[in-house]
Parts: sequence; C-alpha cells; structure tokens
Amino acid sequence: MLEHMIGKHSDKVRNTIERGAMRKFAEAINDAQPIFVDEKAGQASRYGKNVAPPTFPIVLDYGEIPEFALENKGLIHGEQIYHYERPLFVGEDIHCWAVVKDYKEKAGKSGTMGIVTLESNGEDSNGKRVFRAEQVIIITEAVRKGMEA
Repeated sequence: MLEHMIGKHSDKVRNTIERGAMRKFAEAINDAQPIFVDEKAGQASRYGKNVAPPTFPIVLDYGEIPEFALENKGLIHGEQIYHYERPLFVGEDIHCWAVVKDYKEKAGKSGTMGIVTLESNGEDSNGKRVFRAEQVIIITEAVRKGMEA
C-alpha cells in the first residue's frame, strides 16, 4: 500500500532549540533536571550550557513528506529509538527532515496491518549530524481501508 513511499523525504526545516520550549517539555514529561532547565546548572556543566531532554526531538518540525499523509486516528505508536552524536544545546539551530525508511504488511487478528518506519534526522548549522530517530507506526486495518477509499 505504501511501498512506493520508501525513500521519499521532506525538505529540511530549521528549528531553534528554545529555552522556554525545553523547560515546558521537561516539566511536561516530569523530568525537569537542572541541566535541562536551570541556566546556572547548564553553565556549570561539562557542556557550558543547557541541553535538551533526550526525547525532545519529538516536538521538532521535520516538514512534510510529499504525498505521505497518515490519519492521526487509529494509528498505533510501535516504537521510537534515538541515536545521538551529541546533545541538543539551548539556542542552537537544528535542521530537521524525515524519510520513509520501510513499509511492510502483516496479517493480524483484526486484518492486515501496515507497519511504516520513519527516520527523523537533525543536523547542526555546519551540516554535522546531531541525532537520528527511528519511529515505527502501525496502521490498523480500519485506517488502511479508509486510506484506500
């Protein structure tokens, strides 16, 4: 169903890692460690500044992959993995994009499920990779039928 989307990607989108957004995110996930939210703690750290919580990239903008649209309703979040080269720093610009890495179908009790793997990437302003994330989304039979209609 979505095999033709493998390899398609979004354009890069610039995201600024904002202190306020980092603080709100850290508080929302109940992980307001000083390295994430306290400016003095960030300055005293080995990085000399605040760093973002490890799952912060979930809120960044990766742009739109042309012709790739999934309904939010009826999807199952299967898995998410982050690979970091270094932390995200407050105030820096990160250029993000996403790519469809894989799609397969599997028979289940409720019908055929689609399993799509998305890769999200972030680079600094010099083009060096900062992180890569892989996300698995399960598309239920009901959603698949709606997409085909």
